[in-house]
Amino acid sequence: MAETLTIAKAIERIGSGDIRIPAFQRNFVWEPDQVAFLLDSIYKEFPIGTIILWKTDKKLTTEKNLGYFELPEPRKDYPVNYVLDGQQRLTSLFSVFQTTLTPNSNEWVDIYFDLKSNESIQESAFLALDDNEVDNERHFPVSTFFDSVEYRKATSTLTPDNQIKIDQVQRKFLTYIIPDIVFETEDLNNVAIVFERINRAGTELNVFELLSAWSWSESFDLVEKFDELQEEIAEHGYEDLTKDRDLQLRVTAGIIKGNTSPKTVLDLSGDEIRDNFIKIRNGIIGAIDFLKRELNIKHYKMLPFPGIIVPLSVFFATTRADGVNYTSLQKDKISIWFWRSLFTRRFSAGVNDRQASDIKELLSLRDNENYAFKFPATDIKFDFDKSNFSSNNANSKTLISMLNTTSPKSLLSGANIDLDKVLKNGSKHEYHHIFPKKHLERLGRERKEINCLANFCFLTRSDNNTISDKSPNEYGKLISDTNKREYLKSALIPEEFEELDYDEFLEKRVTNLIELAEKLMNKN
Repeated sequence: MAETLTIAKAIERIGSGDIRIPAFQRNFVWEPDQVAFLLDSIYKEFPIGTIILWKTDKKLTTEKNLGYFELPEPRKDYPVNYVLDGQQRLTSLFSVFQTTLTPNSNEWVDIYFDLKSNESIQESAFLALDDNEVDNERHFPVSTFFDSVEYRKATSTLTPDNQIKIDQVQRKFLTYIIPDIVFETEDLNNVAIVFERINRAGTELNVFELLSAWSWSESFDLVEKFDELQEEIAEHGYEDLTKDRDLQLRVTAGIIKGNTSPKTVLDLSGDEIRDNFIKIRNGIIGAIDFLKRELNIKHYKMLPFPGIIVPLSVFFATTRADGVNYTSLQKDKISIWFWRSLFTRRFSAGVNDRQASDIKELLSLRDNENYAFKFPATDIKFDFDKSNFSSNNANSKTLISMLNTTSPKSLLSGANIDLDKVLKNGSKHEYHHIFPKKHLERLGRERKEINCLANFCFLTRSDNNTISDKSPNEYGKLISDTNKREYLKSALIPEEFEELDYDEFLEKRVTNLIELAEKLMNKN
């Protein structure tokens, strides 16, 4: 039967090195007031949640400090217990009550019980106070609760009534049982699953940090290497990719193993990554350069499905300093694969299997430009007249990416529209309803009809302000007759759009959009 976990026992086990913090956990982030509320919850017998520990004989290569404290090596042989859930709570309790370790920071603020608190359910009777805020007649240092000598000193100056009161408070902490579950396994994949499920409603599983806990060797600091790589990625204009370390690890697994499943990622070893890191670096940089140069996808936010980077990075993975030199035929085949993947939403589900399949195809293409590439289908998996526009969803990004191939111009000024900047900056001023929103609302159109993809183009902020809520018939007169055809064509807008009713316009615009999509998917 598992030993009851009291606060005193938790402090003792942490201090002895038995309870430890794995590297994949977040840092201690609670503010002093949050710590005070935790103590108040214990005092008022409110639930504080269950602590989940992973009991294992494995020694992780990297661990974290417990808040402001560097934990000692275990006083006994393994197994030890790594915290999977409850780090913030355990760190708080240890920081408040322990008396043996010296913190490595002076940022900690002591917690006090307010002897004059009114026992309100809502208000905390515990306060985080700086030294100059403490009233010794009112504020009792709770750090003394588990130190009998210091506790006697602190209570000696209290009135009899306050002595009785604080004794009752202390007793609650001395007898409090911390709800805990001990999870025993030597299978790291099981640990990953448990940690993921624990954090699904809060902080997502950081596979990179999880893997770092048991993969890195002392001879190769992978965290440092990936940090250096992220700086280089940012220099290539894909700084947002640097925030997605999970995707970087999928690239890594794809290059090394040809597979990107979670199990494959977690089975990677530090040695494998070290030996292939030049290929990983060249693969990612090569993929980014291809996206920018050949497909005009200038930054990460333009990618409807970031997972498409994985097979592309495998194609460009090489130890050669000059990278992979692709032929015109290879370029065209990759472009077709890219556009078909976007329009068929290939990477919206079943991503691991599709990445593995595409990795095989792209590697075969790299070895032989005449390889009979197995392209995705050409069925467009969304409707331009039914899918709603939002700058963050995949269908909208696909629309933006395809319009970017036509060098769109603003309808009134004829200025070139940099859709890269439009999406990167996220400014709604450049998103334009061709049939303005208010105009359609006056006609009684529903929101989903108004905001469909086919009703969007892109303008300069100035042109957008000029058009405002004018009907197409009104603002159509403002478009230069000389350049009207050119401007409308660049935005795939029907030439006679201002003379059409909304349904007729949508039908013709959808036709134009589908024609471009099919052209991109069937490039010869």
